[in-house]
Amino acid sequence: MPPRHENLSPEEPAIADESVRVPTMASTRSNKPKPTVAKKKAAVPKTVAEAKELESTPGYWHLTDDEVLLRSPEPEDAYRTSDSWRTFRIMGEFVNGFDELATITRGVSIFGSARTPEGDPMYEAARETGYLLGAAGFEIITGGGPGIMEAGNRGAHEAGAKSVGCNIQLPFEQMHNPYLTKSLTFKYFMVRKTMFIKYSNAYVIFPGGFGTMDELFEALTLIQTKKIRNFPVVMFGSQYWQGLLQWVTTTMLHEKYINPEDLGLIHLTDSPRDAVDFIVKTCYAGIDNEK
Repeated sequence: MPPRHENLSPEEPAIADESVRVPTMASTRSNKPKPTVAKKKAAVPKTVAEAKELESTPGYWHLTDDEVLLRSPEPEDAYRTSDSWRTFRIMGEFVNGFDELATITRGVSIFGSARTPEGDPMYEAARETGYLLGAAGFEIITGGGPGIMEAGNRGAHEAGAKSVGCNIQLPFEQMHNPYLTKSLTFKYFMVRKTMFIKYSNAYVIFPGGFGTMDELFEALTLIQTKKIRNFPVVMFGSQYWQGLLQWVTTTMLHEKYINPEDLGLIHLTDSPRDAVDFIVKTCYAGIDNEK
């Protein structure tokens, strides 16, 4: 996550070089704003050492492959003829992910905030959940970073289970946590999200932000539309999720945008043992039904 900067007004984003300004949403013609450069351009590094020093500067923005791929083309855009060729890089990332994770057959993905510190009740609950799942023979998959991800991997590591981290290239680099037995870094979110779904038998969703919500609702959508099956989704922390679930029930369901049975796709709990028992029961029931 980008560092927090103090003493800045809402109209004045934190940047590494005062000569570079990033426009606000209101000042752009598109919902995919592109950085603009003032008349005085930032100095171009002349040596590798200078380039490394620039990249380590707080607030420095790293251009990611996802940003290049997803930005809207313009008539003078030099990339407009290369998007079709970029599919080969994407294909290569899929191939590498499939090769690296081919032996993960009992994976469970644990999601939650990267900002949750060690000692926080949710950190300790995720750690215990990872341990109990690992002891039950499951392999733990996370985003590979700090917070809840670290806690899940740490529990799996302590149980002697496989502990997998699927990290993502970000403008502000996210470090791998030290409890991984297998670590991958992806350039494209869509490839990484495919790995989570493909190699997981269940999701455990701890309190988190936009990324956590993204993974939660993607899984629910795939289950609802019958794209995947036998996939338990555990939401951990009833107090954190009660507002969202109340809205889903009183608004989504009331307006008939979902069906009553869709609410049965979610298992809400505050107990690591209950979460693991539910996953074990559901996964084994799926195996029995397929025989």
